[in-house]
Amino acid sequence: MKEKYERIDRKLVGSGSLVDYYHDSIRIPDGSVETWDFIDHKGAAAVLPVLPDGRIVMVNQYRAALDSFSLEIPAGGYQFRGEPEMEAAARELKEETGYTAGKMEKILDIRTTVAFCNERIAIFLATDLEEGEQDLDPDEYLSVEVYSLPELVKMISEFRIVDSKTICAIMFYKDQIGQHSI
Repeated sequence: MKEKYERIDRKLVGSGSLVDYYHDSIRIPDGSVETWDFIDHKGAAAVLPVLPDGRIVMVNQYRAALDSFSLEIPAGGYQFRGEPEMEAAARELKEETGYTAGKMEKILDIRTTVAFCNERIAIFLATDLEEGEQDLDPDEYLSVEVYSLPELVKMISEFRIVDSKTICAIMFYKDQIGQHSI
């Protein structure tokens, strides 16, 4: 049974380059009104780049929210709302790794933090990769690293990979590897 919730107001608290932060007034099932936080995110696209030998191209970059480096699949926010997902994914792949993909297929669509944020990440499988030059944004400093699927799965189980989009993509790919054709 679904209880009735009603948003009766939304107030902008602050705006940033990636997100806007709101206070929502929500009427909950008992009739009282509660204030809930809401983060509006423009969305992002990510890529699981798989080389012909099956190894996966990753990026290692500093994440201020963690105050440490994070091993991840290439990803980035949309340049504008409504940017085509595959174009954004291909752009991020090229910018961050230098690779371009001969084939790309959407494999996942995830919501990262549904309790307070609407961020949606479209995740693509990229194959038939061709190596090229990175084209990093001025504030990006990252290294490109290549790992086998078993190495990445082990890093997840050892809590060395903690990024949710990366874990979702790797585990989905692991599960589908014998059945997936692109």
